[in-house]
Amino acid sequence: MKYHLVTLGCQMNKADSERVRTVVESMGYRWTDNEEEAGLLGILACSVRQKSIDKVYSRIHKWNKWKNRRNLITFVSGCVLPADKEKFLRMFDLIFEMKELPRFPEMVSQYGVTTPLSIKRGLQPVDEELTSIEKDIIPETNPRLDVNFINGKIKIAGRPEEAIKDFWHVTPTYDSNYEAYIPIQNGCDKFCTFCAVPYTRGREVSRPSAEILDEIRDLVNRGYKSITLLGQNVNSYGLDRHGSEISFPRLLREIGEFGNSSGKEFWVYFTSPHPRDMTDEVIEVISGYDCLAKQIHLPIQSGDDKVLMKMNRKYSVNDYRKIITVIRKLLPQATIFTDIIVGFTGETDEQFENTRKAMEEFKYNMAYIAKYSPRPGAASSRWDDDIPNEVKTRRLHILTNELTRHTIVYNQSLVGKKLKVLVTGRDRKNEYLSALTEGRIVLRFASDNDSLTGNFAEVLIESATDFALQGKLVMNYAEETVTHG
Repeated sequence: MKYHLVTLGCQMNKADSERVRTVVESMGYRWTDNEEEAGLLGILACSVRQKSIDKVYSRIHKWNKWKNRRNLITFVSGCVLPADKEKFLRMFDLIFEMKELPRFPEMVSQYGVTTPLSIKRGLQPVDEELTSIEKDIIPETNPRLDVNFINGKIKIAGRPEEAIKDFWHVTPTYDSNYEAYIPIQNGCDKFCTFCAVPYTRGREVSRPSAEILDEIRDLVNRGYKSITLLGQNVNSYGLDRHGSEISFPRLLREIGEFGNSSGKEFWVYFTSPHPRDMTDEVIEVISGYDCLAKQIHLPIQSGDDKVLMKMNRKYSVNDYRKIITVIRKLLPQATIFTDIIVGFTGETDEQFENTRKAMEEFKYNMAYIAKYSPRPGAASSRWDDDIPNEVKTRRLHILTNELTRHTIVYNQSLVGKKLKVLVTGRDRKNEYLSALTEGRIVLRFASDNDSLTGNFAEVLIESATDFALQGKLVMNYAEETVTHG
């Protein structure tokens, strides 16, 4: 039997999907790129953006039509708000939180399906009685509920913090043989008024640093070149453990020391930090180790203090400015990325202009600009979404134009320089290979040598556009063969 998994949303969902693959494949399923030949179809959803939720509805509508012709099971997990989850109850066979992933084989079994592994082992599906608590939780209006279906969806083993630890113990099936994402925490305690994450992933829980460091050592020893530490607020790592765990700067230092002693070349990134918790120490540590990539993703969200207060960001533009100043001083070669929301409830033309001025001042190398859309459960969903869509679109275009004014200047400053890059695969123009600089600027160069993919190379930059570079290969760094995850 085969399975297919659709992953929507951020890099955290991507990392989660690699653990989902491990569990599903342990049940005997094999991956297929073709949805139509899969007997198990799943989605890792993202309630943070309405566009992602719309994609879920489109997919499950198609899959449920297929059930008229053949047997299949559908499931959904990921970052899902309670309001979205309630709607999904009527559409999917199985719904579970990511921390329940280790119990997924049991859920499928309780649904009454014989998996490839159960056939091999001679196991049979298990039926259980509903508890009174389960009867209270599940709405009686769901027309498709049965005992196995309900048990599969809502049973949670142990306390939430223990459940997420069980999830972290699942070994990922990495999608790449040179790039990996490592979750270091789950959840968020910041409660920004526009954000749904505390309601989809819960409060902050830090993963044990020993596990993180072990995973990094294993990946580097197997030849991985790019590793990204993931969390909703990475620089608050360890704060929930009340001194029983190391801090984020100390974690970075431990990684840096390993990088120095390993004799191997690799880049470690992290995303996303919150400006409120960003310390000078983090920047100082990055400056001291070659393996800690000189690229900082620091979301500003708005360049206006009143809007930031309404967003519950708990920093001012001047606070943010101080962080950028330290980065420019200690990491002058670093690229800086950011996130910005336009059209937040009540945002005036003057407040938006302050955001444009902030972009002009900070000269970002990349900005992920989103039009505000209220998410059910987030505090701002109770306020009027009073900025017309056409105004949001106009503001987005203005900021995009502001961004390109600065990216082209920076990129052109690299022309004539030799840069170390990580080759990521074949470019859309087949005669080129695509690569990323340490600062995650996209680059391409002419080559027919596909063996360069997943390795470092040196490229002479010959030309630049708004968001990309082009050059010619100068040197291919000799690297050991990578073993697949």
